Amino acid sequence: MGDSRPHRVIHLQPEAPDKPAHGAPCNGCGVCCAHAPCPLGIVASRRTQGACAALVWEADAQVYRCGLIVQPDRWLPVPLRRAAPLLARLARRYIAAGKGCDAHLETEKQ
Repeated sequence: MGDSRPHRVIHLQPEAPDKPAHGAPCNGCGVCCAHAPCPLGIVASRRTQGACAALVWEADAQVYRCGLIVQPDRWLPVPLRRAAPLLARLARRYIAAGKGCDAHLETEKQ
């Protein structure tokens, strides 16, 4: 019997860490955000599927970060940039920052 689960290729930096096990601390692998945006990422990306536009690669640390947390003012129009701290707090909540990996995804490198 073949595997009936849908497969999708997502492209990440080769230096990105491997996806941690579900429930393990986030390591910045980027898999979850490259797979689909969170509710705030939907607003930033203007799409419900595919990679979140706010997914930011930090080359020095070799990890992915949520741009809505590390660069919140970049994702807001100029008149709303005063709300950047609120956006960052909301983004931390939506991605469950500090709660562990919640992505039920299996990965393999090619």
